[in-house]
Amino acid sequence: MGFIIGNIIAAHTATTIGDADVPDDAQTLTGSAIGRNGPIDVEVVATPDRIYQIKVTNHTETEGIGSVAVEELPVTIYENQSLAVDSVSGATITSDGIKNAVIDALQSGGIDPAAFQNEVAAAAPVEKDEVELECDVVVVGAGGAGLTASVLATQQGQDVILLEKMPFVGGNSLRAEGGMNAADTKVEKELGLDDSTVENFVEDTMNLGHNIANRELVQTLAENSAEAVDWLYSIDAPLPTVVATGGTTHKYLHKPEDGSPVGEYLVEKLKVQVEKLGIDVKVNTTATEILMDNGQAVGVKANDNAHNYTIHAKSVVLTTGGFGANFDLMASYDPSLANAVTTNHSGATGDGIAMAQAVGADTVDMEQIQLHPTVIQEDGTLVSESVRSHGAIIVNTQGKRFVNDLAGRDVVSQAELKQPDGYCYIIFDQHLVDEVALTQKFIERGFAITGKTYEELAANMGLQGEAVQNFVNTMNTWNQSVASGVDAEWGRNNGMDDDLSHAPFYAIKIAPGIHHTMGGIKINSSAQVISTSGAVIPGLFAAGETTGGIHGGNRVGGNAVCDFIVFGRIAGQSASDFADAGGLEQAA
Repeated sequence: MGFIIGNIIAAHTATTIGDADVPDDAQTLTGSAIGRNGPIDVEVVATPDRIYQIKVTNHTETEGIGSVAVEELPVTIYENQSLAVDSVSGATITSDGIKNAVIDALQSGGIDPAAFQNEVAAAAPVEKDEVELECDVVVVGAGGAGLTASVLATQQGQDVILLEKMPFVGGNSLRAEGGMNAADTKVEKELGLDDSTVENFVEDTMNLGHNIANRELVQTLAENSAEAVDWLYSIDAPLPTVVATGGTTHKYLHKPEDGSPVGEYLVEKLKVQVEKLGIDVKVNTTATEILMDNGQAVGVKANDNAHNYTIHAKSVVLTTGGFGANFDLMASYDPSLANAVTTNHSGATGDGIAMAQAVGADTVDMEQIQLHPTVIQEDGTLVSESVRSHGAIIVNTQGKRFVNDLAGRDVVSQAELKQPDGYCYIIFDQHLVDEVALTQKFIERGFAITGKTYEELAANMGLQGEAVQNFVNTMNTWNQSVASGVDAEWGRNNGMDDDLSHAPFYAIKIAPGIHHTMGGIKINSSAQVISTSGAVIPGLFAAGETTGGIHGGNRVGGNAVCDFIVFGRIAGQSASDFADAGGLEQAA
């Protein structure tokens, strides 16, 4: 029999895995199950004792994460003739959706899925090749900051190697749904947003971060944000829509024109640049150690399934993300987080922080771990702040608002934790669904409760007795507040452009979840890593969530995207300058 593999071109297209020839008694079956973003449809050709072909006929999974599972997992199932294969790392929900869709297909033809639950033998140990590589700049971690630093350094003429331990690039940046904060941009000026200034951006960030952040870093973030937006335009990644974000009275949040999640959008645009520039990207490759020579970073050690790499470089950039999926580390700072749900991808374990500490780097604000107030507890899916920025509100199980819905994330999270049942609902309407594209996935995945009237929605939410009338009163009061422009109840003063009067109405059950680790490697405004003695570690740079000092005690929504673009560019430029200067000569 021949073997065929069709390539995935994009979402909604099909990929066929399996034998080119199938016996006459094989059935062609269809099945469906829910993935992370919606239904995953499959076509399976099988007999009771063999799967001959698997075709994913439709999916809306995230490009670069779920799409990797869509591409890889059917091959693994077919080759092992088993559904008991490991999920694709970082894409567990999508992997489960694919497996369940295959099960659904088999059952539709009366085939017992138990026949394909055989245990898969562990792969035999592979003797790894020892490989030495050289480059100008090695970047560790291919999230938003790593992609940005790699592109910038390559644009400056450097030979770059980019390492990523996950099977896909993008990291937590792929999960950013709202937008990128920036001040004094051309877009804001065209919109007449005269108060969206660098000074206000700095003060809002400092105040909402409880004045814990390093003001010099915040100033650098704000001052470079407009140029960062211009740079995004130069790589065909415009952000022309501007709205307010949680806790601020000014409009800084720059979004894609079509309302798509900003993380997926920017990562895809950065990937295009990485491919265009020919950057050497090694996925499934884990960095384990920073190489040092006379106190200077001169490369890294890394490995994949077949190789042990020693990578010699003139400068090293750490962009490995935070530690929001490392529960042991988080619990060492706050024991209450040991069993919390997290919005972070499984690779966010703080590896870069540990590697930096091993060569004498200092850390800052490690105990500052942010909860996000609107997280779906079943799987850690985040309901973006942009939903509230477009008018959604939060109510408790008594049908009442209890906080300024767009206050700082810490304020809203703590208010939710004090509610009677420990969970709440975010409420929106059809007009908002039409305006904010990302809400569709919540509806498709069955997370959104719906009703044609306020009363029907309240009943479907499980509200009873006076809570139903409370909810109706809350909605009517809110609509009146939007009409008058004054929220007399809770003082909300943004995200009030449209009321919630357009049926049908929607509610999603939410509660706080771990979202961002604001502490990390200590850097200066040039993205140079600082040692425990307060000195610069020559040749070592860092950017993104792996660093600390920028967000203080509470990160403003939209600032993480600004952080990974601004400091990713700075790290790429600084690493490039260091490489051009000859490394040791500059360090001296």
